[in-house]
Amino acid sequence: MSVGIGRERQFDVYVGGARGAYPRVPVSFDRLEQRARKAMTPEGYAYIAGGAGTEETIRENRAAFERWRIVPRMLRDVSVRDTAVNVLGTPMSSPFALCPIGVLEMAHRDGDVAVARAAAAEGIPFIFSNQASRPMEETARAMGDAPRWFQLYWSTSDELVASLVSRAEACGCSAIVLTLDTTMLGWRIRDLDLAYLPFLRGRGIAQYTSDPVFLEALQETLQQSPPPGGRITLAAIGSLWELAGSYPGSRVANLRSGLARAAVRRFVETYSRPSLSWEDLAFLRERTRLPILLKGILHPADAVAAIEHGMDGIVVSNHGGRQVDGAIGTMDALPGIVEAVGGRVPVVLDSGIRSGADVFRALALGASAVGLGRPYVWGLAAGGEEGVREVIRNLRGDFDLTLGLAGCASVREIGTKAVQHA
Repeated sequence: MSVGIGRERQFDVYVGGARGAYPRVPVSFDRLEQRARKAMTPEGYAYIAGGAGTEETIRENRAAFERWRIVPRMLRDVSVRDTAVNVLGTPMSSPFALCPIGVLEMAHRDGDVAVARAAAAEGIPFIFSNQASRPMEETARAMGDAPRWFQLYWSTSDELVASLVSRAEACGCSAIVLTLDTTMLGWRIRDLDLAYLPFLRGRGIAQYTSDPVFLEALQETLQQSPPPGGRITLAAIGSLWELAGSYPGSRVANLRSGLARAAVRRFVETYSRPSLSWEDLAFLRERTRLPILLKGILHPADAVAAIEHGMDGIVVSNHGGRQVDGAIGTMDALPGIVEAVGGRVPVVLDSGIRSGADVFRALALGASAVGLGRPYVWGLAAGGEEGVREVIRNLRGDFDLTLGLAGCASVREIGTKAVQHA
């Protein structure tokens, strides 16, 4: 229960201002992004900010939210508000979790560990990325007993898939989020214009280079003849130096052994599997007792198929607009999926969440909770761990005030009549 998380957050900021102290990071999303951009390299900013193609799907995500209008009700006792939810046994003090986002070292040197500490301190679940900059075990230690899930990309090696899931269980993750929409990388123009993919520099592959199955397979790669090299340039030397520093151990030793280059080569051969089908889900279901959510669902028929194949939850997502240009906005997809699911499993929504009003609208249309993505990364870039905490506090406070001002004393009171389509 909360007497007033939102009011407390407001007055903390206002009182701080009266004493000459201002928020660590901007409250405005646009200003926060601008601050983060200044703190990041052009390549890092492009990787996080960019979407597929002309980025129409990023714009459509926002337009879809804005087509739903909140209809506040008056003269209801909202002096005490309950913002808590529970999704598949995971308690959430507010109805959102931090989405899995890869290569967080491009935003801040402490990457996933800083986000983990912030999430744990604020009581918000963190979904570990398969493409993390730090191994899941290290990130889990930073969270203590705080709730976390693990995002899984299905690689070409079923043995690696099983190993990653086993490690996730061992380090306290309470659900597996299988991401389906990235069996190939989308056509991302910002990254292509910069000719930059972080994984080829050894970034964002810490889950692999810390995995025993991957390391065993890496020995095979080391014994193979390396691919023919191109012309030696200063840029190529710089890339090799960066790559050697990304692999565990001494940079010089990695250069001599060729381990770092071999790890990237093995990763490219292993990452993701376009042939993945519904029949493959049985393999995963047999290897974990944890709840499994399918992420990337946008069609009601796929949501029904997920339940038929023994899955425990749905994540309505278009990967933040990063995979298919011109895809349906998540808020446009949500009502049909909620209807098709019929309450049999929880439905989580991500892609486009920017405010407490967005969270409220998603819950009104049947989402059990939402995932927050880019905003917390901008907070990380602008202010490290404390920047992430401030972004969480702001969204939590914004949602609490929106909940009360709309006439609801708890998440349970939000219903479809709380919004209307514009």
